[in-house]
Amino acid sequence: MRQTILPVSTSGPGLYEFTEEAARFVQQAGVDFGLLTVFVRHTSCSLVIQENADPDVRRDLDAFFDRLVPPSDDPSMNWVIHRMEGPDDMPAHIKAALTQTSIGIPVSEGRMTLGTWQGIYLFEHRSRPHRREVVLHLG
Repeated sequence: MRQTILPVSTSGPGLYEFTEEAARFVQQAGVDFGLLTVFVRHTSCSLVIQENADPDVRRDLDAFFDRLVPPSDDPSMNWVIHRMEGPDDMPAHIKAALTQTSIGIPVSEGRMTLGTWQGIYLFEHRSRPHRREVVLHLG
């Protein structure tokens, strides 16, 4: 078993790809077959596997989640109680709850078995920059 913590710096909302870093970790681990568990250690961002060829996909996902869960200062969000860290705080928690904080990716012949256009992303839901930590565990 191998494990590492991968820092991911964000500059605001959006999808931050770290597929190459995860692939490098798997390659260096020297494991032929196993399961890579990817886990983010935060409650206001999440993980997604998504298309990595067309940047419009990432823009559309951002726009969809912004429409689905607008900032808490939007009139449609007047029911929100938790506002301690600003209008993006509770919406970030909701977006994280709607996605996932852990992903399992099979490893076969020393490589992640991702599809041709799949990439691994940290989905940042907060407005200000953050330094996030993603745990990569290969077992």
